[in-house]
Amino acid sequence: MTRYPHPVRAVLYLLGLFPLALAGFILTVVLWALGATVIIWVGLLFLAAAAVVTRAFGNAFRWWASTLADADLPPRAVLPGPGNLLRQWRELLTDRRTWRDLGFVLLTFPLSCVLFALGIASVPLVPVALWVAPRVAWLHARFAGAMLGADRVAEQAARADRLQASRARGVDAAEAERRRIERDLHDGAQQRLVAVAMGLGRAKGKFDDDPDAARALVEEAHADAKLAVAELRDLARGIYPAVLGDRGLDAALSSLAARSPVPVAVEVVVDPRPPAAVESTAYFIVGESLTNIAKHAGATRVGVRVWREESGVVVVEVVDNGVGGAEVRAGGGLAGLADRAATIDGVMTVVSPVGGPTVVRADLPCAW
Repeated sequence: MTRYPHPVRAVLYLLGLFPLALAGFILTVVLWALGATVIIWVGLLFLAAAAVVTRAFGNAFRWWASTLADADLPPRAVLPGPGNLLRQWRELLTDRRTWRDLGFVLLTFPLSCVLFALGIASVPLVPVALWVAPRVAWLHARFAGAMLGADRVAEQAARADRLQASRARGVDAAEAERRRIERDLHDGAQQRLVAVAMGLGRAKGKFDDDPDAARALVEEAHADAKLAVAELRDLARGIYPAVLGDRGLDAALSSLAARSPVPVAVEVVVDPRPPAAVESTAYFIVGESLTNIAKHAGATRVGVRVWREESGVVVVEVVDNGVGGAEVRAGGGLAGLADRAATIDGVMTVVSPVGGPTVVRADLPCAW
């Protein structure tokens, strides 16, 4: 059901639109015209001023439509980000949003003349005002939303760039993980299995001449085999823990908490069960966070909460009462976790003032 603005606010919206549109039309047309006709350097000043004024009037129209016509149009930044003046002017003049705002200012002036006349005509005719004004104001607010709302093309381009960068970081993280697995296999389980084979070979040669020495060699090989199995189990848990696949995130995180030297309270409410990629990302974010806390935070308690929001996003939050001061540094563990979250279009933030507490939060979408 369409929700129209209140009749009184709709009439005020139509009446007030005309002076706002008139001022915007005159100022922007004059400044753009001066910028296009005056000698180059002074003309650039006028063009920059025209772009700033255009965006300021765009925000004024957004506020007017949001206040009186129930439109959802948050303001945009009038000035670009930090940098020298030439770069800021270039950004202003090449930004699609500047030209969208200018198009709205120019188009809404003739419309506002008609709407102003309609608003004046409807004041004496109360029944007409009650029925017509809200619908006309709603239509114009939708027009404002189309012109002044989010730039879908720019948003999609920015999202594509962000995804491309996150995928590249994900590939780098996967390559680093592969090298770690190879190193752990070579330095750990592989060496122990070689020792097992050598020990059994030596024992085989001693069975007839020295059975006691052969028995000792077999016992040593058996101990090495058990250690190799344990190392392989730990390695497999680092790749994808069996408990996560079998019993889900709650059991897997409870297992991590049980092995933590710092007391951990776990609360998981994620029904229905999220995709495997989300579960594994959440698991490794919590696991790495608990490892960092045990090594560096000096904390006495940790809280781990995982929940699903109405939008479908799974939120992972790890809070400790340690000394704080944690930062996301390039090449560091937290940066690696942020890259892991980014591979599924997730976002990880770290808030860690000196003195604590430290909050690690990841928002992980279940669809991407």
